[in-house]
Amino acid sequence: MSVILASAGYDHTIRFWEALTGVCSRTIQYSDSQVNRLEITSDKRFLAAAGHLHVKLYDVKTANPNPVTSFEGHTNNVTSMAFQADNKWMVSSSEDGTVKVWDVRAPTVQRNYKHNCPVNEVVIHPNQGELISCDQEGNVRIWDLGENQCTHQLIPENDVPVHSVSVATDGSMLVAGNNKGNCYVWKMHNQKDVTSLQPITKFKSHSKYITRVLLSSDVKHLATCSADHTTRVWSIDDNFGIETTLRGHQRWVWDCAFSADSAYLVTACSDHYVRLWDLATSETVRQYNGHTKAAVCVALNDV
Repeated sequence: MSVILASAGYDHTIRFWEALTGVCSRTIQYSDSQVNRLEITSDKRFLAAAGHLHVKLYDVKTANPNPVTSFEGHTNNVTSMAFQADNKWMVSSSEDGTVKVWDVRAPTVQRNYKHNCPVNEVVIHPNQGELISCDQEGNVRIWDLGENQCTHQLIPENDVPVHSVSVATDGSMLVAGNNKGNCYVWKMHNQKDVTSLQPITKFKSHSKYITRVLLSSDVKHLATCSADHTTRVWSIDDNFGIETTLRGHQRWVWDCAFSADSAYLVTACSDHYVRLWDLATSETVRQYNGHTKAAVCVALNDV
């Protein structure tokens, strides 16, 4: 399975798709709750699905419909998760106000960081030593795993929830998107394992909520998904000038994933559909039909 494409949402199913044909090749029942986020491990062995209270890990390479591991410990919706480079540990964020670090091999909580309000997303810095999270009260926090504490607290706009953050694969940049449709960008420096942040720019990317911000792996593009039914792609080399607006979804666009070459983008929407877009033409190449309720998360690994 060279290309792994999966989507999930409010119909309590996880669907695997043949990316080129649009055929649903496998469906997993996630009976406990809706699925809020999906992540594929870098070795393509496992798919993690975040739902209400827990994260479940599924085997990608077999037809086993049951989770091989379940991470229990959150007390509200799990909003995101990310894997360390070697997939030895995982981090998760939750509406219970915490960020948790888990040992993947023995699913136990290693660290527990508190926001005191719902946490919308957490990502791992490429240095593997820091976490970056954002919350419903408008904070962006950086957690140093070595120091075991919060080293930076950013508040882009007072009392405006920050829904999503993304960090560049080379550790050079941090982007945050908030509920007013604004994106904030910081340049990141890492000297002697100490991160410093310098504001670069702020720009209006949407007229409504931003639901997801995502930097491409080549750090040339930024994708933003929104409640305004569109996804937009911005050029980093052109000082975040607009490259394209992807129109066609009928409701909130919740999530997106770049292809490895950054030429394509997959999106998930409340209109039940998942779409594959050609960014050169801004056209839908494929529409994945099968979800019976809102599709709110996608995961793609085509490396």
